[in-house]
Amino acid sequence: MNWEQLLSLKRQGDTTKRLRKEQDDTRLGFEVDYDRIIFSAAFRSLQDKTQVIPLSKTDFVHTRLTHSLEVSVVGRSLGRLVGKKIIEKYPHLQEIHGFQPNDFGAIVAAASLAHDIGNPPFGHSGEKAIGEYFSIGKGQKFKEQLNEKQWQDLIDFEGNANGFSVLTATRPGVSGGLRLTYAVLGAFMKYPKESLPKKPTKNIADKKYGFFQTDKMFFQEVASELGMIPNKSGNDIGYERHPLAYLVEAADDICYTIIDFEDGINLGLVSEDFALEYLIKLVKDSIDSKKYNELITKEDRISYLRALAIGSLINDAVKIFIENEEDILKGNFPFALTEKSKYKAQMDDIIKLSIKNIYQSREVIEKELTGYQIINNLLDKFITAYNNKNDSKTTNFDELLLKILPEKYHQEKENLYERLLHICHFISMLTDGNALLYNKIISANNN
Repeated sequence: MNWEQLLSLKRQGDTTKRLRKEQDDTRLGFEVDYDRIIFSAAFRSLQDKTQVIPLSKTDFVHTRLTHSLEVSVVGRSLGRLVGKKIIEKYPHLQEIHGFQPNDFGAIVAAASLAHDIGNPPFGHSGEKAIGEYFSIGKGQKFKEQLNEKQWQDLIDFEGNANGFSVLTATRPGVSGGLRLTYAVLGAFMKYPKESLPKKPTKNIADKKYGFFQTDKMFFQEVASELGMIPNKSGNDIGYERHPLAYLVEAADDICYTIIDFEDGINLGLVSEDFALEYLIKLVKDSIDSKKYNELITKEDRISYLRALAIGSLINDAVKIFIENEEDILKGNFPFALTEKSKYKAQMDDIIKLSIKNIYQSREVIEKELTGYQIINNLLDKFITAYNNKNDSKTTNFDELLLKILPEKYHQEKENLYERLLHICHFISMLTDGNALLYNKIISANNN
């Protein structure tokens, strides 16, 4: 892979090449991408989607929106620091093509901002609820009518693939979704493969999948334009990662490790003593003991340690990326950057404590159970109504239910797979609160 191609400013539908040296630096294409994402309805819905604590009304607990904003800030820092090194190593990128170090930051910030845009309500249990509706729930009946890869898309419903669809899918009057630059789409693709084969290798890029069968052709167009390296054979589609996807992943890893931990502390699920013990291991080389000892409140002490910890992890991730940049460009780096971090043991300790005290706390489990039941009910009712309409067998309840479906989902789909995915997409775009509301309306009118 080469950086000139990887930094492509092309957008879906372009017929001429967009050159960096012809860009208006006050309105750079990669920054336009950031703006398009942040003004989108899908991004706004993240303000009422779970990050750690479902349905939490506590103001200091992160939602998907605050998490995404923080990941974009960390991603921007990672991108700018890496960009500075890359421009120094390959000066022709700046001298001939006009690329700047901050371009890398803008690309990673935009991709990081969108990294959770396809996640369903109620956290990761939302993905599992959609998948299990098909694999072990009422949706099993559709298996024989779908091909193997279509079925795998549904039973392993994946927020990353859904996010790619949110950003790129065409609907009547809206061609190419948000029409982001291919560089940002490439950085967004943490798992540049289809749903099968499932985890064919231990390569981090094969851990999950990154696009639905409906989006395969455009995905391949983006990957080809960026010069990404194919790594599958036969009829299977998959590529080595775009290098900047490693930075998007690192930004997410850093934020959820440290900031979810901070949420747990503020909620009283993790004691301050534990927090100090774990975080100080990350910041012992940079802490100002005098300043730290002057902080009076727990919130200020934890905030100070969190900022230092994130700074340490950013610098370490940049160092690892630059040391391995040539292997990354060759597609020979099958690891997450944090796997090679000198702080890996400390991060693993924090994650283990977070799993025990936060992710598996009674409050989280009870609310995830509620969300699981809600998603199953909504899927069942809307899929039944939508399919009945297609088959001209609608009941009065079906017709009433479809009337509350948002206008942009009033589309006819050509086949069963597309209909099922269409409803999954609708459910996935609901906020936690709207999913509760829809469920309440349906339950009240179906008894």
